[in-house]
Amino acid sequence: MTSAEPKKISLLKSTLRVMAFLVLKKYNPKIVSITGSVGKTSTKEAVYTVLASRFRVRRSEKNYNNEIGLPLTVIGTESGKDSFWVWLTVFFKWLIVIILPIEYPEILILEMGADRPGDIKYLTSFVKSNVGIVTDVSLTHIEFFKNLEGVAKEKMSLVTGLDEKSLAVINIDNEYIEKLKDQVKCRLATFGFTDEAEMRASDILFNYSEGQEIKGLSFKLNYKGTNLPVRLSNVLARHQVYPALIAATVGVEFGINLVESTALLANFLPPHSRLSLLPGIKNTQIIDDTYNASPSSVGAALEVLGEIKSQRKVAALGDMLELGEETEKSHRNVAKKFLEIKGDIFFAVGARMKFAVSELEQHGFKKENIFFFDNPMDAGKKIQEIMKEGDLVLVKGSQGIRMEKAVEEIMAEPQRASELLCRQNKEWQEKTFKPV
Repeated sequence: MTSAEPKKISLLKSTLRVMAFLVLKKYNPKIVSITGSVGKTSTKEAVYTVLASRFRVRRSEKNYNNEIGLPLTVIGTESGKDSFWVWLTVFFKWLIVIILPIEYPEILILEMGADRPGDIKYLTSFVKSNVGIVTDVSLTHIEFFKNLEGVAKEKMSLVTGLDEKSLAVINIDNEYIEKLKDQVKCRLATFGFTDEAEMRASDILFNYSEGQEIKGLSFKLNYKGTNLPVRLSNVLARHQVYPALIAATVGVEFGINLVESTALLANFLPPHSRLSLLPGIKNTQIIDDTYNASPSSVGAALEVLGEIKSQRKVAALGDMLELGEETEKSHRNVAKKFLEIKGDIFFAVGARMKFAVSELEQHGFKKENIFFFDNPMDAGKKIQEIMKEGDLVLVKGSQGIRMEKAVEEIMAEPQRASELLCRQNKEWQEKTFKPV
């Protein structure tokens, strides 16, 4: 990995920071801030599901989690991108918010991205959180950090800098987070699967219909002597239970009891293309996890593929980007995980995933069940050709690999792609795919 200086702050970013600071000073909303290597968006949506039942709540839209996006969320407007005139309308919208007595949200739920050292420090320089959440620390966006300890330090700075009246909510299952928990000076709430967790999930099981179709997960929620059965109809993976635990914890902080929170979460729908189950052609099922990819999230997705009952287990995996010196090792580990779950057919998309192909071949995996493509469109057409009834197909890759294009080739209702898949807006659709 390559260490880097903090990002240079442009005049636009500095102006937006001041604008957001003044809005927050005027309205003084409660602020729930979320950071982590993975799970930020699902956590944001789960927390929103619970809090919006009682309060006026605004959460970050799109990928508004950086020096520009976060202030825009505070103001309540969208980016002007490259247009001076659109930025001028942003300024006038801000004036309205500042001058007029509008009905501003009672609670803001904000994602905070941290791609390099100093990102969290900048964002917290004008956003003072009442609740800070750290979802996970893993191999994602690490090229500007020396190691995972550096990533953990950056993510945890969100909660180690909170004042004593605030609440820090951390994943106690993560060893890198756990090592830094003693640096937290405010009130601390932990979540996870281990006995040490204050908000704990146990007895996690898949639910199936009579026809053996997967119908989500169920688990027991354990909190201070209370045990509640919870059913998440639209969730497929153990790690997707974490957002529910976080949302329940935040709900308690805002006076919403666990029975109410778990009822609200029963039909919680994770954001598009985050382990979403879709019907495929030829009576197959697709696990669409194409939003993004990191070593930990690919490993978790492969575990799901391995655990769900199916005829054949097919993995169509695109490159994981931004891994620096960890690139080869991480992609080889993908192959090892695929072998561990006893997968049947492997599709590799992108130059980096050739390392996984090499690893499979070294372990004697049948070459006729390995397919390589440099783009997701051709991969999707080949998957379509070989799919058989009862297959379960996992599709995943980093954003730049555009693996949703492969899903579109094999989903039973491609006419609903704009409704069901990620990256369907005009900006993404106009981009021509280029291998990265």
